[in-house]
Parts: sequence; structure tokens; C-alpha cells
Amino acid sequence: MTDNLLHGPRLLLRAVEPSDVDQLLKWENNTEVWKVSNTYTPFSRFEIEEYVLNAKRDIFSARQLRLMISLPDEEAPAVTIGTIDLFEFEPVHLRAGVGIMIAKEFRGKGYAAESLKILVRYASEGLHLNQLFCNISSENLVSIHIFETIGFLRCGHKKKWINTGEEWLDEYMYQLIL
Repeated sequence: MTDNLLHGPRLLLRAVEPSDVDQLLKWENNTEVWKVSNTYTPFSRFEIEEYVLNAKRDIFSARQLRLMISLPDEEAPAVTIGTIDLFEFEPVHLRAGVGIMIAKEFRGKGYAAESLKILVRYASEGLHLNQLFCNISSENLVSIHIFETIGFLRCGHKKKWINTGEEWLDEYMYQLIL
């Protein structure tokens, strides 16, 4: 493994670039993932462009950090396969929430777990955080497995927390003390 905190065996996490606008617009407006991202309305291209332009602010002032998940290729440009976020960053309490989105065509290959491992290392060694947390729908067994495998522990159970319009889902809260 490399000494760069944002590199893993197969992946690298990198800052958001203006060239990511089209991909982010596609992902953010994918209604299939809205129920896990608490999104209810589509984003405009202008909103995504504004977000990207402001993403250069550091986590201490923005209270969030989005990193793009990329598959580096020495022969061609890296392929961006998803995003991983730190949100609700609390500098006094040294904690942040985590969210991951892997594009559908790249799921099931271990990229989410590797991205999460890289982010955990960065949060611990680079940002010196004390803990990370996440909220996962009780039906999202894949995410539950990934976070538990990395060492996150279930610390809360919110009953009937998510209204899908068709049913109510429970949500679990997980923590990882670094």
C-alpha cells in the first residue's frame, strides 16, 4: 500500500473537479438513490456547478468533504466510479458522517469497502477525527455488511424512520471510534 492517505490498492480518492459536473448531475438526479440520500427534487446543472466551485473550501469551513472515487489507469485517464462524503463534520467533537455512492455498473466488486477503508485511514491519520458515523436503511443489507466488515458498530435503531411512499423503513445508526 502506498504512503498517500488517499490511495488504496486499486482506488484513489480525489478532489471534485469541474470535469465531474456531468457525472455528478447524472448521479445526483438518479431517483433510484434518492431514498438513501434524502433527496426529493432534482438538481439543476447550475446547482451542481456551484457546488463544484465551492467544493474547494476545506472541511473545516465547509463542514463537509466530497471525494471522487477513481480507478487509476497508467495508460488512460482514471475512471470515476463513485463518490464518498464526509458530512456534518464537527471540529470540536472530531466526528463526521460518511456516505458512499458507487455507480451501478461498478457495484459488487469491493470498491465501496476499499473506498471506506481509505476514507477511514484519511479521517484518522489526516484529519485526526475521533469517530465516524453513518445511517443505513434496515433493508440495505449490502451497506450494512460493508460498514460492519470495516468495524462500524450498530449503536441505534430508528423505527419507521424513512417514508418511501409505499412503506416505512427502519434506519440503523453506526459508529466507528477511530
